[in-house]
Amino acid sequence: MPTKSLFAEYDPGENFCEITTSAGGKNNPVARKLSRYNLRTLNQRNAAAERELKNLGITFTVYSDAGAIDRILPFDPLPRQITAADWNLIDTGCIQRVTALNAFLNDVYGKQQILKDGVVPKALVLKNKHFRKEMLGVKLAQGAYTHISGVDLIRDQNGEFLVLEDNCRSPSGVSYVIENRHLMMRSFPDLMEGTKILPVSDYGKRLRGKLSETAPPRIQKPNIVLLTPGVFNSAYFEHVFLAREMGVSLVEGRDLFVDDEDRVFMKSISGLQRVHLIYRRIDDDFLDPEVFREDSMLGTPGLMRALKAGKVTIANAVGAGVADDKAVYAYMPRIIDYYLGEEPILNNVKTWICREKEDRAYVLDHLDELVVKPVGESGGYGIVIGPKATKAEIRDVRKAIKKDPANYIAQPMISLSVCPTLTPRGVAPRHVDLRPFVLTGKDSWVLPGGLTRVAMREGSLIVNSSQGGGSKDTWVMR
Repeated sequence: MPTKSLFAEYDPGENFCEITTSAGGKNNPVARKLSRYNLRTLNQRNAAAERELKNLGITFTVYSDAGAIDRILPFDPLPRQITAADWNLIDTGCIQRVTALNAFLNDVYGKQQILKDGVVPKALVLKNKHFRKEMLGVKLAQGAYTHISGVDLIRDQNGEFLVLEDNCRSPSGVSYVIENRHLMMRSFPDLMEGTKILPVSDYGKRLRGKLSETAPPRIQKPNIVLLTPGVFNSAYFEHVFLAREMGVSLVEGRDLFVDDEDRVFMKSISGLQRVHLIYRRIDDDFLDPEVFREDSMLGTPGLMRALKAGKVTIANAVGAGVADDKAVYAYMPRIIDYYLGEEPILNNVKTWICREKEDRAYVLDHLDELVVKPVGESGGYGIVIGPKATKAEIRDVRKAIKKDPANYIAQPMISLSVCPTLTPRGVAPRHVDLRPFVLTGKDSWVLPGGLTRVAMREGSLIVNSSQGGGSKDTWVMR
């Protein structure tokens, strides 16, 4: 009796599917290989992969769920494929965007010409909670403010890639990109054999190289450290992983000190070691108690002195968060045109800014049709999806917008593209997004693939891990 194909009952409906619509359909080489597996084998291998994730300590923390502090990120064994042509678009579009973001940050902490010309409202930047006046006039090596960027992309019903948001502070998730590939190599070697996929395993080497390009002047071989808040941070596994991949020391704030000559040193068992570059995974507020929060136990006093004196590079730069503000995002097409004289390669999702009177009026009249997002939140928190919201949720968000309109934006509800995903009932479509990671030094490089996050719950459009989402390996085809 012939075995029923894994995709026999797979039906994406009206959704754009990353396999059946984009990558050649169910008959593309990867889909043909996958169809040879039966559900029992696939479930067994997937269970083994998830056990390995837990044994390796590849977890994240959900602070809002007291009953489950550490969780593995749910892993789906059916990879997402990206064609070479689609990747070329993503690659060039992400580099264009990050180039413009760095130009914008250099300007707003320099001459502020874009604000004087009225392209971006002054209040949007200067009153932004992530704007750091302490960075005004500070010159950075290579003009790099956002050394590591994450550009969140979605794909709409027509197959167009759209930028959902920018992440310019300390985007997380790249460890899952690499570990997902390692899991696939160990758990599905037969699937990967002969499949031509661009590699991701050299990320650590690339990251160290790009960071080194932004070291203080005349430093040929900079000593780099990764500064972590500590073991209780939600992304601590990733901090350990990246320090190992780069071959650098993982430190906490108490492991560093700044001397009277504004030099940074690391305390080690072999004595003091000069530090030239800090890849920090600590928010601005906690970085230097001399300048920001005096009660911070996570940072190191004097880091801002060292930065301003040109004795150390901090990546990403202090104040970079003003560029990933969800309201500033709405002006990105104008920012790209202003600095580069180009049309965006990757378009924004249409966005209404509630601080603006006409936009606010439209949003309040169409709350049941729009997705409303608080500007200052991340991780999917605070989002209200109008078409799926209750009357009480609509009422509450209406009050919140009227009370503090500057804290909200709204966007149309877009049905994200789907990928075949393993579920308890078999293979079914689930919505996905994509976070490519861009490294910037003298120029920019994009990790081929990025993090594909998948909404594991049927019908859900929220892919964030904190909201129950999982991840897939992302295969950029040669």
